[in-house]
Amino acid sequence: MYSFKNDYSEGAHPRILTALMESNLVQEDGYGEDRFTLGAVELLKEKMGAQNVDIHLLSGGTQTNLIAISAFLRPHEAAIAASTGHILGHETGAIEATGHKILSIDTENGKLTASDLSGVLEAHADEHMVKPKLVYISNSTEIGSIYTKSELEELRNFCDEQKLFLYMDGARLGSALCSDENDLKLSDLPSLVDAFYIGGTKNGALLGEALVICRDSLKEDFRYHMKQKGALLAKGRLLGIQFMELFRDDLFFELAAHANKMAAMLRDELSKSSITFLTHSASNQIFPILPNAFISEMQKNFTFHIWEKGESGFSAIRLVTSWATKEEAVTAFIDELKRYQVDSLEKSLL
Repeated sequence: MYSFKNDYSEGAHPRILTALMESNLVQEDGYGEDRFTLGAVELLKEKMGAQNVDIHLLSGGTQTNLIAISAFLRPHEAAIAASTGHILGHETGAIEATGHKILSIDTENGKLTASDLSGVLEAHADEHMVKPKLVYISNSTEIGSIYTKSELEELRNFCDEQKLFLYMDGARLGSALCSDENDLKLSDLPSLVDAFYIGGTKNGALLGEALVICRDSLKEDFRYHMKQKGALLAKGRLLGIQFMELFRDDLFFELAAHANKMAAMLRDELSKSSITFLTHSASNQIFPILPNAFISEMQKNFTFHIWEKGESGFSAIRLVTSWATKEEAVTAFIDELKRYQVDSLEKSLL
């Protein structure tokens, strides 16, 4: 049984485990004041070419979104997200539990535009409703699409005009930046968004996200927010060591590129077999629409999510590849598809 359910089924890249073992008995200060975390922060600033940012290492994506968004917003302010946004459907009401409403926008490709945002602002025009203040986007999105540089620039300009914060969820940022369709660089982001995070959990780390706060007004007292919400780890070194390993060379990008390559193999072979897709994805998630009978057969040897049940005996599934996905597993999935198609054709001729 091989899993295409997510990109965190495996543990961590062996180099990270080696670094953790080699530093295991070295005494260090706690709560992110260790030399590994401090070194990782400086390394990330160097990689981004941005010294005037604050960087905080946290354990997971939901925790990062929860603490960042609740810290950035005043009590009466709300976030705006696509209807597919992670904070809206997959974080157990974490943002709402802090007292902040999420305003939802339906989109075709999981991405927000300035025109989408205009409608929300017009509908929330006075103090009798929550005040839209933060725009939440993710790159790549929850349905595999990515933002181009021009799209982000448009959002940045609109948010500046309307005095909105622009916040990017980067759980799969590595996959987005390594996509064949991408024209963004990591160094572009500090000038395009007010805060974002670099996802390690889904790209080779045991756990960990690096939150980058770019806007000065959002930086003050952030460690207080982390501590209050249980995110200031005593053994912060565990996060620092991992980001040091991911970014001391190009390992972070190599792992993301591998995940994308495996997804591209699946996408290309499925396309050759006349399979259609629920959405266009340029990253490590793909959403093929397959016969329900075939899905049932595949579930004997592979695990994946059924994303959207359709009509006429077809459903969309989600296949996610990771930094550790084996090419043999991709080939095995494709071989099963071809066998099914041959068997179906033979039965139709009987």
